[in-house]
Amino acid sequence: MTTTVSANRKGDRRERELVNALDDAGFAVMRAPASGAATERELPDVLAGDGETFYAIEAKSSAGDPIYLTGEEVESLLFFARNFGAKARIAVRFDREDWYFFHPGDLYTTDAGSYRVKKETALADGTDFPEFVGETEKVRLDEVGGSEDGVDPETEERREVLEAVRDGYMPVQDALDVL
Repeated sequence: MTTTVSANRKGDRRERELVNALDDAGFAVMRAPASGAATERELPDVLAGDGETFYAIEAKSSAGDPIYLTGEEVESLLFFARNFGAKARIAVRFDREDWYFFHPGDLYTTDAGSYRVKKETALADGTDFPEFVGETEKVRLDEVGGSEDGVDPETEERREVLEAVRDGYMPVQDALDVL
């Protein structure tokens, strides 16, 4: 019982942390006081909006293990978001990492109908917090440098270095020295 209570307290603390971070980023935000199993109505953990975009967010955290959501949790989130006029998002946070956001349709679906997010998936494919709140925009490696026509040599060299790191031909420290 204490493990469940401890996990619930940690989950509550993480939800409050997310609410505070969204508030600091200028969103109107609230934590649904009856989210989860506290009510028969399925509510998202967090509602947030910036006057233009509104989100219904299901927040999950983990020490390092993959994060699982039941099919019912995701279906309830999508139902609420659609009826509320919000965008449904799954927010995940692994210990010593920031929050990462996913559209439910972008999550891996298990054979049993659950949804799973691994830490490496969150870091590689998730929308990080600064991008989510509009502070930055993610640029993928294949977008760096654009087309071969008209690319200056310095940009091309940076792209080649980044590709060498991605493909495992160059250690990150060597790339930092080059760049």
